[in-house]
Amino acid sequence: MATLEKLPGSKVKLTIEVSEETLAAATQEAYLKTRGKFNIPGFRKGKAPRAMIENMYGPLAFFDDAFDILYPAAYGEAVKEHSVQAVDRPDVSIEQFEIGKPLVFSATVSVKPEVTLGQYKGIEVLKREYNVTDEMVNQAIDAEREKVARYIEAERPVQDGDLVNLDYSGSVDGVKFDGGTAEGQELTIGSHTFIPGFEEQLVGMTAGEEKDIEVTFPEEYHAESLKGKKAVFAVKINNIQVKELPEADDDFAKDTSEFETIAELRDAKRKEIEERLKKNAEIEKENEAIQKVVEGAEVEIPEAMVERQIDASLQNIAYRLASQGLSLEDYFRYTNTTEKAMRDDFRKDAHNRVKGQLVLEAIAKAENITADEASVDEKLKEYASRSGGDFDTFKKSLTPDDTAYFEDQVIVDKTIAVIMNSSVEKEAEGGEGEKKEKPAKKTAKKAAAKEEKAE
Repeated sequence: MATLEKLPGSKVKLTIEVSEETLAAATQEAYLKTRGKFNIPGFRKGKAPRAMIENMYGPLAFFDDAFDILYPAAYGEAVKEHSVQAVDRPDVSIEQFEIGKPLVFSATVSVKPEVTLGQYKGIEVLKREYNVTDEMVNQAIDAEREKVARYIEAERPVQDGDLVNLDYSGSVDGVKFDGGTAEGQELTIGSHTFIPGFEEQLVGMTAGEEKDIEVTFPEEYHAESLKGKKAVFAVKINNIQVKELPEADDDFAKDTSEFETIAELRDAKRKEIEERLKKNAEIEKENEAIQKVVEGAEVEIPEAMVERQIDASLQNIAYRLASQGLSLEDYFRYTNTTEKAMRDDFRKDAHNRVKGQLVLEAIAKAENITADEASVDEKLKEYASRSGGDFDTFKKSLTPDDTAYFEDQVIVDKTIAVIMNSSVEKEAEGGEGEKKEKPAKKTAKKAAAKEEKAE
């Protein structure tokens, strides 16, 4: 039997009563499991009667173990009875424990908060217009030219953009330091991959030339012993290569694409850019509408949910670092930061993400949105297609948790569709839609999906 009391801060207090019989059974079970750790004179270890142990160690000798045995079922039944959606571990307190009476304990826990929705239909969003310029098409063509560029040896001094092969040996106060010496190192001038000032001093040197270069390590350099130190690098230029790009002509189009002429390739690139910018416009409108809906809702978010979101973000970073052979500890050391500082930086964004998820869930509930099998299958086909897999094979490989994840995404998609299908575009001041050429940020639903999957 349990009663529920709502507390401030999206918390509830469950007061749970356990019958004397249930407590007695759990105590006996605890005795049978733990009697071997008690030493009772005159009895072999584990053979002493329960009464003898309780007489020597006190009536509460088995209470902690008995409580551990009965707690999961008692708490679980109370949560189920009152439909509590706990988002954290409860704080447990014993309220009553007397021999011959029922046990009473309380569990105070943070719960998923109730959301008071504001307006989520008829949301005004700024009309966005994107124009594909010739410059954008030229950049796309140049990117294709870069892919097939080649380097040829240059019979001239080093210039910005050249690829140079060099030997170098660095020293601080006349003493060489670890990692400061290399032979046959390739460096693109202007890439800024070396210490500030290093690459610039190579400009004008010729193949075979040797020179001492003086630089100062940054104050924020990863090696503690080199921070802010002046260093001298003895360098030698082995050879100089210049990048050669193919002409953007019909031959280039034939060699690098399925098109016969450069005009056809340019038209194809223009269409690609138009499709990308159109998609970006939709994403930005979606983000704007969701942000307004979230801002218009009221919800008191438990700190536990924010902390869980931060945990998920850190976990994602840890996964990415692991793929590069690094750990979070390495990252903290190289960036001169701490986990606490990073958690504090993530807190505001985490709060917004949690609120966004809760608001979308509340809208889905208000609109009775569900994930029907056909919609889930469409989502699975989309995912399988992107990953190059077979739909049937992919679907059979899913675990129940995987299926639930995709069902959640279908519900999120349908919920956002409710918002966007009723949204109203408005002109920007001056009567023209917003014009941008920057890529759109990740949508709120995708950000939420990624974090939830990480958990």
